[in-house]
Amino acid sequence: MKRLLILSLVAAAYSLPASAIEYRTVDAPTVLYDTPSQRGTKLFVIKRDTPVEVVVNLEGWCKVRDAEGGLAWIERKFLADRRSVIVTAERAEIRQKPEEGAPVAFEAEKNVSLDYLETALGGWVKVHHQDGQTGFVRANQIWGI
Repeated sequence: MKRLLILSLVAAAYSLPASAIEYRTVDAPTVLYDTPSQRGTKLFVIKRDTPVEVVVNLEGWCKVRDAEGGLAWIERKFLADRRSVIVTAERAEIRQKPEEGAPVAFEAEKNVSLDYLETALGGWVKVHHQDGQTGFVRANQIWGI
């Protein structure tokens, strides 16, 4: 009987639809907490334009994961609908076209935030730097998509 219950639960879990990963951008510098409450322990201040993955939504709060895998709570009002990505490679080459041989438009160092514009074919992502430059970066050199 116990084995049948376990098998039923496993089957039910596999029949659930896959949910899309939701990425958002921190809209203003704000404190991250260990619980969904301002009475919780303050962990650290997260910078504006930092991309985060929303893991849980709960009454005005979101549990988020950062590029390093850390989890914390943020007030939902500090998350923008726009998306950004963060460079995870030591130095990413952002090219004028989504091709390896295309001229380099600019380079971005590790931990630089870029505005996400769209996903391109072949593992490329179109991004925009706050200085006004736009180009294509390899998806494996960034986090937040």
